[in-house]
Amino acid sequence: MYLCTEKLISIKIMERITLEYEANNAFMQSYLATAILAGFKVVENTANMTPFEKSLEDIKHGRVTRVKNVSNLLEECFQ
Repeated sequence: MYLCTEKLISIKIMERITLEYEANNAFMQSYLATAILAGFKVVENTANMTPFEKSLEDIKHGRVTRVKNVSNLLEECFQ
């Protein structure tokens, strides 16, 4: 039997589910709030977003890079 004491090896197994419910359903809202407190993560559905909304999400999450000119762009790309 081999026991590794230098590194902790962890495996994350995640499943993704989609819930559809009426927005004014108070029971589901409280149930989802409890699930979030228990550690569930809410992932927004980007399949129905317009290109503009997707661009705003990119800006919000810092996935946009600004460059001064073309030579600066090439430097950024090849770093």
